[in-house]
Amino acid sequence: MGYLIGLLFVFAIDYYTFQGVKAYFTPGIPDISRIIIYSGYWFISMVIPILFVFGIIEMKKYDHTPYIVVLLGNIWFILLLSKLVFVFVLFGEDIYRLVAGLFNKLFDKNSADAVVNSTFLPSRRRFVSQSALILAALPFLSLSYGMIRGRYQYKIHKQTLFFKDLPEAFEGFTITQLSDIHSGSFDNREGVLKGIEMAKSLNSDLVVFTGDLVNTFADEFDPWIDDFKSLYAPYGKYSVLGNHDYGEYTQWSSLEAKQKNFEEIKAHHGNMGFKLMLDEAVQIEKNGQSISLLGIENWGVGFGKRGNLAKALQQSKPDDFKILLSHDPSHWEYEVKNHDKKIHLTFSGHTHGMQMGIEIPGIKWSPIQYRYPKWAGIYEENNRYLYVNRGFGVLGFRGRVGIWPEITQIELRRGEA
Repeated sequence: MGYLIGLLFVFAIDYYTFQGVKAYFTPGIPDISRIIIYSGYWFISMVIPILFVFGIIEMKKYDHTPYIVVLLGNIWFILLLSKLVFVFVLFGEDIYRLVAGLFNKLFDKNSADAVVNSTFLPSRRRFVSQSALILAALPFLSLSYGMIRGRYQYKIHKQTLFFKDLPEAFEGFTITQLSDIHSGSFDNREGVLKGIEMAKSLNSDLVVFTGDLVNTFADEFDPWIDDFKSLYAPYGKYSVLGNHDYGEYTQWSSLEAKQKNFEEIKAHHGNMGFKLMLDEAVQIEKNGQSISLLGIENWGVGFGKRGNLAKALQQSKPDDFKILLSHDPSHWEYEVKNHDKKIHLTFSGHTHGMQMGIEIPGIKWSPIQYRYPKWAGIYEENNRYLYVNRGFGVLGFRGRVGIWPEITQIELRRGEA
């Protein structure tokens, strides 16, 4: 029933869009061309969602989502969003047509007599449909670019942070952060390797990964182990789990199968040379001084509160300079920033910046900010910092628009900003 209601809603959007298409193409074109355009419109509009819904139903037979189903879903999403923009413009014109029709019927006798045997509303104007097509082309083209190129358009974000109590030995210490690899969404080896090489080029002292190695299944990462293993840092590589690493987003044949998958995912961290941190702390030592690196299991509002920060803090000293790896930034908001034991810097990910938005000088916006107020970049409260990585991979929509995949480098400095 849910699928049927969804298809009826989509049909309503398609039908409304079709009215604008007719207004644009009807004048001055041969009948055969009109038939081809109209038939092509309805063929694309109906076949893609029907095949996608059929694929969703059928994919229950498979352990993994077939790529064709993912592709159909993404194409449908792009078309639907573009049509919604088109409909928004037409709806504005229809409000005008309704007001004009009422005015003519009530106050213009000639117009009222003229519409007795015709339509009540004034006819659609071709230039409005033309404007709607131009506006609808913007999300269509940008989302299509995001699928084809944007998802591998990696950006390096560098940030220098100052701390009064940073141990002297760590002046200028650099940390590279990766997050949200989502290897199950990779489909371009050259694109992925480009991102890995960019991370290696930073030559940071420490490399950290803040969760979501896979979408769901451990074997998604099998082809990429050696590639990520090539990352090197003289002071080590450390990681934590994200919400997708627990296998919660599929149906398992048994609890044993789910646990086996989870154990394989944890083992992959070691396979690529990362120390997986499960509610623990380690000391990073340099020239006789140290900082405390803490890592906890996923803790997120609405995504499972598994992590035990208190357990990790027990393995560090109260006066240590502390850095925390915690996948979900809501953890910092609800537990870390006001904790009685100061954690100087927290690395998170999870949000992906929703993989679409605007980041230009003076403007930083994404729909995700209405769910996560701290969704990308650096934040500071109570003399404590949170850095939210925009993610290395993608999930759901297999693309990025405006919010590009990220490789982070943080430099630690002594003193005040």
